[in-house]
Amino acid sequence: MAASELYTKYARVWIPDLEEVWRSAELTKDYKQGDAVLHLQLEDGTDLEHKLDPKTKNLPHLRNPDILVGENDLTALSYLHEPAVLHNLKVRFIDSKLIYTYCGIVLVAINPYETLPIYGTDIINAYSGQNMGDMDPHIFAVAEEAYKQMARDERNQSIIVSGESGAGKTVSAKYAMRYFATVSGSASEANVEEKVLASNPIMEAIGNAKTTRNDNSSRFGKYIEIGFDKKYHIIGANMRTYLLEKSRVVFQADEERNYHIFYQLCASAHLPEFKALKLGSADDFHYTKQGRNPVIDGVDDAKEMSTTRNAFILLGINESYQMGLFQVLAAILHLGNVDVKDRDADSSIIPPNNSHLIVFCELMGVTYQDMSHWLCHKKLKTASETYIKPIPKLQAINARDALAKHIYAKLFNWIVDHVNKALHSNVKQHSFIGVLDIYGFETFEINSFEQFCINYANEKLQQQFNMHVFKLEQEEYMKEQIPWTLIDFYDNQPCINLIEAKMGILDLLDEECKMPKGSDDSWAQKLYNTHLKTCALFEKPRMSNKAFIIQHFADKVEYQCEGFLEKNKDTVNEEQIHVLKASKFDLLVELFQDEEKAISPTGAAPTTGGRTRLSVKPDKGKPGHASKEHKKTVGLQFRNSLQLLMETLNATTPHYVRCIKPNDYKYAFTFDPKRAVQQLRACGVLETIRISAAGFPSRWTYQEFFSRYRVLMKQKDVLPDKKMTCKNVLEKLVQDPDKYQFGKTKIFFRAGQVAYLEKLRADKLRAACIRIQKTIRCWLARKKYLRMKHAAITIQRHVRGYQARCLAKFLRRTRAAIIIQKYQRMYVARTNYRRKQAAALAMQCILRAYMARQLYKALLREHKAVLIQKMVRGWLARQWYKRSLAAVVYLQCCVRRMRAKRELKKLKIEARSVEHYKKLNIGMENKIMQLQRKVDDQHKENRTLSERLNGLEVAHTTESERLRRELSRLRCAEEEAKSSNNRVITLQEELERLRAELQNTQKEKKAIEDWAQTYQDEMEHMITELKDQNNLLKTEKNDLNRMIQEQGQQWTDKMQRALKEETAQLESDLNEERSRYQNLLTEHLRLEEKYDDLKEEISLSVNVPKPGHRRTDSTHSSNESEYTYNSEFAESEEGSRGMEDVTKPSLDMALFLKLQKRVTELEQEKQGLQNELDRKDEQFQRARARDDEEHKKARSAELEYESLKRQELESENKKLKHNLNEMRQSLMGNTGATSAAPGSPAYKVLLDQLNSSNEELEVRKEEVLILRSQLVSQKEAMQHKETMTEPLHYVEDVHKLTDAKEISQAYMGLKDTNRLLESQLQSQRRSHESELEVLRGELQSVKEENNRQQQLLAQNLQLPPEARIEASLQHEITRLTNENLDLMEQLEKQDKTVRKLKKQLKVFAKKINDLEGGQVENVSPGQMADEPIRPVNIPRREKDFQGMLEYKKEDELKLVKNLILELKPRGVAVNLIPGLPAYILFMCLRHADYINDDQKVRALLTSTINSIKKILKKRGDDFETVSFWLANTCRFLHCLKQYSGDEQFMKYNTPKQNDHCLSNFDLAEYRQVLSDLAIQIYQQLIKCMENILQPMIVSGMLEHETIQGVSGVKPTGLRKRTSSIADEGTYTLDSIIRQLNSFHSIMCQHGTDPELIKQVVKQQFYIIGAVTLNNLLLRKDMCSWSKGMQIRYNVSQLEEWLRDKNLMVCGAKETLEPLIQAAQLLQVKKKTDEDAEAICSMCNALTTAQIVKVLNLYTPVNAFEERVSVTFIRTIQNRLRDRKESPQLLLDTKIIYPVTFPFNPSSLALETIQIPSSLNLAFLTRV
Repeated sequence: MAASELYTKYARVWIPDLEEVWRSAELTKDYKQGDAVLHLQLEDGTDLEHKLDPKTKNLPHLRNPDILVGENDLTALSYLHEPAVLHNLKVRFIDSKLIYTYCGIVLVAINPYETLPIYGTDIINAYSGQNMGDMDPHIFAVAEEAYKQMARDERNQSIIVSGESGAGKTVSAKYAMRYFATVSGSASEANVEEKVLASNPIMEAIGNAKTTRNDNSSRFGKYIEIGFDKKYHIIGANMRTYLLEKSRVVFQADEERNYHIFYQLCASAHLPEFKALKLGSADDFHYTKQGRNPVIDGVDDAKEMSTTRNAFILLGINESYQMGLFQVLAAILHLGNVDVKDRDADSSIIPPNNSHLIVFCELMGVTYQDMSHWLCHKKLKTASETYIKPIPKLQAINARDALAKHIYAKLFNWIVDHVNKALHSNVKQHSFIGVLDIYGFETFEINSFEQFCINYANEKLQQQFNMHVFKLEQEEYMKEQIPWTLIDFYDNQPCINLIEAKMGILDLLDEECKMPKGSDDSWAQKLYNTHLKTCALFEKPRMSNKAFIIQHFADKVEYQCEGFLEKNKDTVNEEQIHVLKASKFDLLVELFQDEEKAISPTGAAPTTGGRTRLSVKPDKGKPGHASKEHKKTVGLQFRNSLQLLMETLNATTPHYVRCIKPNDYKYAFTFDPKRAVQQLRACGVLETIRISAAGFPSRWTYQEFFSRYRVLMKQKDVLPDKKMTCKNVLEKLVQDPDKYQFGKTKIFFRAGQVAYLEKLRADKLRAACIRIQKTIRCWLARKKYLRMKHAAITIQRHVRGYQARCLAKFLRRTRAAIIIQKYQRMYVARTNYRRKQAAALAMQCILRAYMARQLYKALLREHKAVLIQKMVRGWLARQWYKRSLAAVVYLQCCVRRMRAKRELKKLKIEARSVEHYKKLNIGMENKIMQLQRKVDDQHKENRTLSERLNGLEVAHTTESERLRRELSRLRCAEEEAKSSNNRVITLQEELERLRAELQNTQKEKKAIEDWAQTYQDEMEHMITELKDQNNLLKTEKNDLNRMIQEQGQQWTDKMQRALKEETAQLESDLNEERSRYQNLLTEHLRLEEKYDDLKEEISLSVNVPKPGHRRTDSTHSSNESEYTYNSEFAESEEGSRGMEDVTKPSLDMALFLKLQKRVTELEQEKQGLQNELDRKDEQFQRARARDDEEHKKARSAELEYESLKRQELESENKKLKHNLNEMRQSLMGNTGATSAAPGSPAYKVLLDQLNSSNEELEVRKEEVLILRSQLVSQKEAMQHKETMTEPLHYVEDVHKLTDAKEISQAYMGLKDTNRLLESQLQSQRRSHESELEVLRGELQSVKEENNRQQQLLAQNLQLPPEARIEASLQHEITRLTNENLDLMEQLEKQDKTVRKLKKQLKVFAKKINDLEGGQVENVSPGQMADEPIRPVNIPRREKDFQGMLEYKKEDELKLVKNLILELKPRGVAVNLIPGLPAYILFMCLRHADYINDDQKVRALLTSTINSIKKILKKRGDDFETVSFWLANTCRFLHCLKQYSGDEQFMKYNTPKQNDHCLSNFDLAEYRQVLSDLAIQIYQQLIKCMENILQPMIVSGMLEHETIQGVSGVKPTGLRKRTSSIADEGTYTLDSIIRQLNSFHSIMCQHGTDPELIKQVVKQQFYIIGAVTLNNLLLRKDMCSWSKGMQIRYNVSQLEEWLRDKNLMVCGAKETLEPLIQAAQLLQVKKKTDEDAEAICSMCNALTTAQIVKVLNLYTPVNAFEERVSVTFIRTIQNRLRDRKESPQLLLDTKIIYPVTFPFNPSSLALETIQIPSSLNLAFLTRV
């Protein structure tokens, strides 16, 4: 594309500037090929002529369209160059307050120097699980990408954080580690993630310091490997450190500090444990006061010390080790204060009794003499002898400082080692994520060995970065099948070779260090000789022979050679080390146990040198190589460790974070372009841009390109294949085919092409806008014209209407006159006409009558003549016909006879011929048809003739009738004429009489009118006066009424407001308490599960068998712990704990202590619950004992009475037996007598008596059996009530009684009778006394009533008659009301008593029936042999089920297994009634209550709760299962309430249901346990639902275009966002609604309570709204006008769903209010103060932070939209300053509204429930 097409008038470009680096300008004149000058205008209006370079003719960089400014990814910019990158970062940082920006694979982080609320747990949860390009740039997005790639690709990851000091590297690394710790959690409960985070304050204390650039600058590099197991939980970590700045221990520049730990120690010197260290203020020590600024603003060193110590404890470094560390650090401070004096020029001395040296020696455990001696002397070794030589003061001070640095380096390495040990895990590491926090490229005025090593490391990292970027570009091109052309990018391998290759700078430095007389000058000369002429990257300064220049990838750096050798050697006096090794301080000996590795390779004494020292933590080599290891220099060690680091990074997938320092003054949100560009060049961001720009940086999918540039296509260009459509369009729009490439799924564009396409698109849209404006303006003008036309027509219409009305009035009058004339003339004409008509009619009548008579006579004569003619002619014709017929018939007969004879012969011949028959048949058919046709014709003729005849008859009849009517009319007219003459005369007489009466009446009327007028005047005057008075009264009345109403309204409003406020406060308090209780319940359940898991883990980790230890099930229910807690369990736990103590050394001490503490807390909590349970049980037992005692007393009389009756029946039975025996004997004695012979009358009489006696005996036996069974059962029931757990004792062989027993029983019966009589007598006495008391009470009440009546009567007598009547009536009404209430209370009590007695009666009847059925089984075999009993046929009526299910104790496990554990919810929900398992369980519970078995009740409830918990733990992620058991648990809870017998629940029952209430047990406490279980299931349901909905929400609510074509796709960078185009597999709004329908239908099928469904739907909508709003607040690309429209449409669809389901009143819509307001905020106007006021009043559900965030993120999708100005945002903030609200940005998606379970009784009758066979519950018996 030609430059003339882009560099046109109004095009914007970037030109260099000394202050701002780049300035924006606008072309005022088109550029033409060959122009040497560009005519520009700056943003401030200044005109400028920009001269082009005459050699290169390079034009200035073009500026990107405003729509692309502020993009999340710099690679999304169409023009990729330095000014575009700088401007984009500045706009995001200053205007939008966004500190993170992507640049391809790099995250650029700008230090805001201000605490931002974007690192909370809510932000972490929002980024967790999201794709990197879907959310706004953030360090959490990089961490999430690394975590996901580790899990997805099974490959280790690295996050490389680099940047200058003060750029925020340490903070970024810290936040990345916090993200991993929060998202992944730990594999065990050892709190590994807390330990990983706890390592940060320790490393910051010993490795960070205040510098001029940063208050918390890391003075070392570190690489932390965070280890994960196969489930990707954190199991441990490992840390490697690089380049500790040891020189800071002994020297600090102005405004800088030493390491933080020293100042923390000094700030904590007043603590008792630090008294022995003899510390003071930081200003008292030489090593901490050199910077002259020992305090950091806003930092409390004492508080930081406490944090550091807590971190030490968490990492397992106990107090003794900590005090040892602090002792060493305090000794270093005292060592710095040791004063060295000159003895002479070549020697020095430490004055005796130096206080600081004494303290140092005491703290380090060494002798004063040795340390003071070797601080001022050194040992020289030769081949044969050893010399001790004094050293001058300067060398002694350097030796002292070198010792201090060496001790600190050893201490630093020791702490790092122990931190790594604490973070090490025994679990095998599956993968890791490394976080590298290292210096960025550095260049100062004086650069030494430290900067050389740092820049060398950055050269290696930059090379790795370049190769990785290059590799990713190549992979992208290969994947898309784009022709790959080699991109020319900067390769810094020559620079690396210059440093590390053979004979390189480091090699020559190590060689010089080995020389006995090596020096910095000689080393510099070697460098000049070796590299000056051979390497272009190496230069020599013009004015110095002790420096060299290296051309690094970022810039040229000049290094001063002075101090290189000394820093590379890093020497320390060997004798001083020996003195320290001989210390009695164990920790110090441990620090120097591998000291031989740190001795100088040459053994030379330290010389005076630079102020800085470097240390590298040595690698742990093999023991056999110790002699070689100790000769390694610092440079060699650093090179080896750097090589190891590069190998690690190359084996991982890297992720890059580049930290930028915006200014050097630590000002918040202040951007210095010079410093920013310098760092962008140094950190490789611009190199990434350059590599991307060299190829095809802009990439679009075909669908995105089609959606964005559809406006540039014509209708004929759109093909079904979008790929071909895009190709055709691009070929027309861009002529140069090299500017783009078609990939497999994307289109690749060169730099600037997207801007060109955007220009074409903007031009097309601008033209369309002009057309739209033209059309709208035309429409507006036409509307104005039409309004004017309408107004004119309206005026004309009204004028014409007036004229028409006038004309109509004239016409009406004219017409009325004409009508009057017409009627007058008509009357005259009608009168004449009628007179003439009457005369004519009379004449006509007479004439016509005469003519008719004449005609009639003629017709009659003619008719008679015709008849005569007809008869004669008929007779003649018949005669002739008869003669002719006879002749013809005779002739025919002759002829036919002759022809028949002829035919006979033929017929005989053809008789057998088939054809003959056929012809015959044909002929016959024809004849038949002809005959039929003739018959039909004759019938038709007959019908026609009949119709004609009938018509003539009708016509004749009609004419005759007409004539008769005419004759009658004429006669009537004649009569009327006669009568009318008479009437006229009568009427004239009547008229005269009426005229006379009228005159009289008029006279009377006039008199009456005069009197009426007088009377009316008087009445009007009176009415006027009355009206005036009435008006006054009305006015007063209205005023009074108004005042009363106003006061009443005020009081009503006041009371309503107070009531509403109090109600709202109570509701909020109740919800808070309910929420707090449910959260505590959840936490309790979680801790219980964690406790079980921990106990199981400990038991698994300890391999020693534990006798007596009994594990509890992981689903151990809360109610079991509360109600069935076993002390044996606690003893077994203590025993297991004792066994664990044996193997305690193998466990982590901190973990063990924490677990032990938690176990103790749980035991105390359970013990407290157990004590409370015991106390309640005692109260319950006492109450039960009192009830039983009363019941015993009440039942004793009945038992005695039944016993007496039994005795009477037995005595009668004995008499009958005696009589029977006598009769048998008498019969046997008289057998010989004839009178007793069979058949005799005496024999028959005796036989009858015998039979009757036998029958009576059988009846008495049955009665005795019944009474005995009742007595036995009642005794057993009483024994069972007294001892609930003792076994039942039955009496054996009850029916086999001897005579002695019968006698004793008779005696006992008499005694019982006496007791019964005594008890009856006493009861009568008591009843008499009670009746007497009642009568006395009634008498007293009657007296009181009488007195009250007398008082009222006296009061009434004083009142006037009307008031007396009213008072008496009021009193009577009150009395009757009270009596009515008393009677109603008595009635209710009697109803309760009746219900109670009915229940008892049914229970006793049931027991009697059960015992009657078992009588045969209780009879002994002897009795059956001695007394055979005849079978008695007792008729059984149909069994009436009581709604109970009976099961055996051993079937309880089977019941729970089949009904809960193995039940499939889908089959039950579809085929059976809802809540069937709950009904079955309750019916089983009812039977256990019915038989009064408390153990069975407790066991059933416990097993049910445990099994529900178990199935939920096993299948808790299945929504259908959780919903099913939530519905059944609630139904079970409602059944317990409905049938509990409580009045508040019984009022909803039917009488039959009230009969089924529980009779023996109060299960209110178990209802609470079930309510807690329901809360747990509800919360699990919400979590399950959230897991299903979470992946759909963002895609369906935000990303998917429900309204197609509203939002255009913007250009995206390398981090591709989720496309808004619906692809296969992506979720849409329909997906969410389908899922909501699925949830709703499942809950309805399971019979979930409607109120509970409303609460679930409310929670669903809150999750949808919160997740959508949170993503909207974290995604800049979603904050646009069109996206607001999409969101509002989606919300309307959700509201429509609520209407369809009748759920609008459940509160779900209100939860979407923040999202609705955010969408409205995206669409409203955002310019003026009125707009700000409207926004503040509209967005009352959004916080200030959310409103400001949305306004900052608002991004125009098209060039016609405008960004929100900073001034407007400030106005919003000022208006919302007084709001009291939470500063939290995101909504908490983990909030679960407190759930309630309103009572919902069931109308289902329990006795009608049938158990299907599919449940395998055949062992249950319906009762």
